[in-house]
Amino acid sequence: MSGLTRHFSFSILLGLSLSLLLPQSSALGANPTTELSSGPVSGDLIRGTTYPSVYYLGADGLRYVFPNAKTYFTWYSDFSTVKQISDDALGQIQIGGNVTYKPGVKMVKINTDPKTYAVAEGGLLHWIESETLAGTIYGGDWSTKIDDIPDAFFTNYQVGASLNDAKGYQLDIVKTGTVDVNDDKNLSPPAIFTLTSSGYSPISFNIPLGKSVRFVNHDTIQHTATADDLSWGSGTLAPNAEFVHTFTTEGTYTFFDSYNSRHTGTVYVTPSD
Repeated sequence: MSGLTRHFSFSILLGLSLSLLLPQSSALGANPTTELSSGPVSGDLIRGTTYPSVYYLGADGLRYVFPNAKTYFTWYSDFSTVKQISDDALGQIQIGGNVTYKPGVKMVKINTDPKTYAVAEGGLLHWIESETLAGTIYGGDWSTKIDDIPDAFFTNYQVGASLNDAKGYQLDIVKTGTVDVNDDKNLSPPAIFTLTSSGYSPISFNIPLGKSVRFVNHDTIQHTATADDLSWGSGTLAPNAEFVHTFTTEGTYTFFDSYNSRHTGTVYVTPSD
């Protein structure tokens, strides 16, 4: 097991945040400083003008940050497709979380855990129980395909069953089974409530567990979407502003407009398929 549990040293630069490694805007692509005329869309790589951190815009309307360069380069070979938007536009897109390693590209480990893991869809980790198995799955150069990830980022992953047979992790299938970050995180377009002087439209939605809801203020005055039990809320939404909330527990969720408490709505969260 010594080969699997050894600590691999990497350049300090590779351990730094992706924001420190990103080239200057002039090197990002053909027109990296051109603001998108119609706004970014799902699947776009985006960044602001002040800070160079790169985000993936998910289908759920949230932005997901690449926590470091090593994570980014499991998904992309360069920064040529990164699109720049204004800091204000970026700030209006809520953060959904961190991007995890693309399944099948690298094995991962952390300093405080001697085990080496294969990465599956959704950041699910499987401990590879032997060097022999690692070689069977990843080939003779398997030891060069291990990345150390900072302990702080390990919380982005979940540990599943260990692997004691190559049939449990067929590399070609794993690699082709996840197309992009949307696919990896099982992200889908949110259900949309619009807010106007007449209230919420529609007044209710039935959604599967894990799906997001987007509240969009289409009025000329301020509104909110505030949980009846105050457990979540949009805060004040100015005209054209929006708020995304993801429901992670089944149940019935009622909410109201703090600026007009007669306006109410309900989300019914049911088990996912």
